[in-house]
Amino acid sequence: MMNKKEFSISGQIVDVVSGKIFPGKLTVNSGRITSVVQTENADDQYIIPGLIDAHVHIESSMLLPSEFARLAVVHGTTATVSDPHEIANVLGIQGVKFMIENGKKVNFRFYFGAPSCVPATSFETSGANLGPDEVAEMLSWPEIYYLSEMMNFPGVIHGDAEVIQKLELAKQHKKPIDGHAPGLTGNNAKIYASAGITTDHECFTPEEAIDKINSGVKILIREGSAARNFDALIPLIEKCPEMIMFCSDDKHPDDLALGHINLLIKRAVLAGYDFMNIIRACTLNPVNHYKLDSGLLQVGDFADFAVIDNPENFTVKKVFIGGEKVSESGKSLIASVKEETPNNFNALMLTEDMLKIKARSSKIKIQQALEGQLITQMKIVNAKIYDGYVVSDTHNDVLKMMVMNRYNPALPAVNFVSGFGIKRGALASTVAHDSHNIIAIGVDDASTALAVNALIKCKGGIAVFDGTKVEVLPLPVAGIISPDDGYKVAEAYDSINRLAKQLGTPLKAPFMTLSFMALLVIPALKLSDKGLFDGNSFEYIDLFELS
Repeated sequence: MMNKKEFSISGQIVDVVSGKIFPGKLTVNSGRITSVVQTENADDQYIIPGLIDAHVHIESSMLLPSEFARLAVVHGTTATVSDPHEIANVLGIQGVKFMIENGKKVNFRFYFGAPSCVPATSFETSGANLGPDEVAEMLSWPEIYYLSEMMNFPGVIHGDAEVIQKLELAKQHKKPIDGHAPGLTGNNAKIYASAGITTDHECFTPEEAIDKINSGVKILIREGSAARNFDALIPLIEKCPEMIMFCSDDKHPDDLALGHINLLIKRAVLAGYDFMNIIRACTLNPVNHYKLDSGLLQVGDFADFAVIDNPENFTVKKVFIGGEKVSESGKSLIASVKEETPNNFNALMLTEDMLKIKARSSKIKIQQALEGQLITQMKIVNAKIYDGYVVSDTHNDVLKMMVMNRYNPALPAVNFVSGFGIKRGALASTVAHDSHNIIAIGVDDASTALAVNALIKCKGGIAVFDGTKVEVLPLPVAGIISPDDGYKVAEAYDSINRLAKQLGTPLKAPFMTLSFMALLVIPALKLSDKGLFDGNSFEYIDLFELS
């Protein structure tokens, strides 16, 4: 990662440590900054530390880490705090090793965490189980910087023995612990924080965020492809800037090709917030919190920085990591890496009969998907019944949804969802957080079966059946990642996403939203391969309203 060439660069230096911006010249040698000199005049550009995404699942970009890096550096990103629990749910500890080793093959700083909740719950089937022994092993690796998000917040609050053991292991290794506790406030938030939880990226109201900040938890303002909390939470950067970081959490490839953390900076600047506080949220704050070795434009630091035109436009001109230029004029200089395609896939081919639900009541509980949110609402609606079976009701935007075990042959679990709005065909995906079983919605059983079986044949991906043909984006790496060129994957994803929207959905990212319909740790109603699940009471519930 080190470039031994000596060079200097001039501009307005944004010193996030001192909080000053001044005209100056940086000198770089052997990949590190050897001098920072204030000058009377400087080139008409700004030099900022490389940007850091403080919480992201690389796998959600559907790209290898090496390809993610190729796309991200163009936007000024030089590092990510990366939670590999998506691939860990499929391949276990070997999946984490795979991500680490692939990331080492390019000039980019990946700071990985040890997944703490694999599986996320016991109410679903995953491909692996990472207990305290596995977590202890990962925390001992030098590439692991923290314990990844502790999603089992009820286990923390109620003192679950295995959960507490994992938290204690992180403390023994002196590594911070990421949180994940949507909607948690008051005394429970204090208990959660006192167990050693240091961050949360799931806040969707300022009140919740302030409550957690008062308990000592740092807030990661998230703006991803599906969950977008920037507008609600950005005022916090004015009130408590040292407690704020920026993250994407989940970023689909087409969105990553267009922008990353740079877009949050630009929006915050245009909204009138202090530029220094904004830049610190994605440089100094994550470096200090996670004890990262990313450079901050200080003498002796790694030469990790971006050159931009000005804070308002935030056009990224050049990017350097370890003194090596990795991007210039919007073009990535990182080469693609050829990689193997490990997987864990043994699903049963789906038939229409497997999706039939015999009516036991005239009313059913459905999931209401919400634009820009991971949470859902539970609604009770009149069931559309045909020949004794409950079917999709496109007129009222009630679609049949299924989740099916992709690791072992098993029948699907079935329920109904609204908010997707498709009028024909079906959507299917093996990107389904967190266990990545097969998830699909359709206007009828035949359409759903066609889309699902297309994915089973290629052992993972996303698919659209538009009523006449099935289009598939294969994801053969663990059923969630493509090994191909990131820009080509972004183009292919954009194409299949546009095809999905032609079915009538109003959602900005229908596949991303679909992937969270099986995320049991987020309220209110979700579906696992084992059944309909109430995320508030943490138990299975009946599809039918029987009272």
